[in-house]
Amino acid sequence: MNANSDESPAIRLTARGMRTRTRIVAAAADLMRVQGIGGTTLDDVMVASGVSKSQLYRHFEDKDALVRAVVTHVGEFVVARETNMLGKVSTLAGLRRWRDSLVKANALRHGMYGCALGSLASEVSDHDAVARQMLDELFQTWQRLIDEALARIQRTGVLDESIDTSRLAVGFLASLQGGYLLAQTARDVEPMAIAVDVALAHLESLTAPGRAAS
Repeated sequence: MNANSDESPAIRLTARGMRTRTRIVAAAADLMRVQGIGGTTLDDVMVASGVSKSQLYRHFEDKDALVRAVVTHVGEFVVARETNMLGKVSTLAGLRRWRDSLVKANALRHGMYGCALGSLASEVSDHDAVARQMLDELFQTWQRLIDEALARIQRTGVLDESIDTSRLAVGFLASLQGGYLLAQTARDVEPMAIAVDVALAHLESLTAPGRAAS
């Protein structure tokens, strides 16, 4: 993670202090996911995490520092999830299973709250340069994971070797993020499913001559 994040104080914490810090960040992440960053106060976080004001300020000097810690926390979760799901994808069928998993998870919330990273980005990118850079790095990591999956599919001969998988990865991630946003406003996962399906249909149209999509 970016060197400007607030991870360095955590290195000096005791095990008990680290548990307290983790509890604060997890509570803040849950609140901000539902209420938004602007709608979540430090008092809310204190109540939800069960810590005192002195404990909170021992770990975070202000709300910006806490938000950056939430970005790290959410980012680690998303990157771990995407690494697990995309890390072994080497077929179009595997990519469809990735799509199905994300759509199903969002359907359980009826599309509410959008993408965990996307929601954070929409609130902080224009107001906190450090958090914006952290989020940019996380999205680049996500994009790279998609690119690597597409490159593995390409190496099997299914996709034409002239295709730039890095550009396709940008399109896939943009379709996914737009789908999350439309599902969030519609309270219906269908727009998300359609957005990703359109990206998949485009990918299938790029199959190498003589190779069926698989």
